[in-house]
Amino acid sequence: MNQHDEIYLIDLWRILRREWRWALAAFVVVVGLSVVFLRVAKPQWEATAWIQVGEIGPTPAGRDPKVEPFQRVIDRMKTRLFQDAVLQRAGVPLKSRAAQLYRGSLKPDPDPYANLIGITIRADSSQQARRLAMATVDTLKRLHGDTNTTALVLARTRLQGLSEDLRVATRNREQLQRQLDAGQGGATSPAQVLAGVLLTESNTTIRAIKTERDDLVARLTDRYTYQTSLAWPVFVPEQRAFPNTAMVGALGLLGGAGLGVLVAVLRNAWRRRGVATSAAVA
Repeated sequence: MNQHDEIYLIDLWRILRREWRWALAAFVVVVGLSVVFLRVAKPQWEATAWIQVGEIGPTPAGRDPKVEPFQRVIDRMKTRLFQDAVLQRAGVPLKSRAAQLYRGSLKPDPDPYANLIGITIRADSSQQARRLAMATVDTLKRLHGDTNTTALVLARTRLQGLSEDLRVATRNREQLQRQLDAGQGGATSPAQVLAGVLLTESNTTIRAIKTERDDLVARLTDRYTYQTSLAWPVFVPEQRAFPNTAMVGALGLLGGAGLGVLVAVLRNAWRRRGVATSAAVA
């Protein structure tokens, strides 16, 4: 680039003073388009919810205690079948604009370490956004509830079986203890020796049953076994998510100023070219 083609700040200022009408016109056009966009664009509100995936405490060691693995939950939420079930629960027509907006805005954000899945949903109103978020959680909760119920029935059946085994083992130990007590003071018979061995084994069995039962009882508490639910209430900001008035206004001002400067420079270059052409012809 030649030295004469470079534009300095003082030159730019002179150009703007000379071509201010063109710069102002471009600025007004861009700002006007921004205002029109703010008035024409359909407002959207965004709801945020955090889902706590249910867990089944009495899960065999080495297996995921969650009702459904995180990745499978996310894949399920992306399916058309799940989304249609949510829309029907929320009373939204499947072919409406609100349904399209829901499908396009549903974005699961997993946090495996906290056992949470965040979702963001957009709708035409804050009430509808909140309703769709709750419908999403309720649909997932209903699906997980069936699995959780079956697992809990099996766990409680196992707990009843352990309680019955403990009752039988305790009764057998009492019988063996009475048998040993009855033989004290006399010569030790083979039956008493056998009863002593069986009593030792019975004590070991009872301790093992109690340990397993107590562990199962602890895992059935709310700390280890719970349903899929909302971690916190659904959050919907008072301000709309789209269009963002502050952002659109700032972009309009910056874009208008930039386009105004560009138009002024181009207009000045066009003017100089015309003057140079006229001088060459003369």
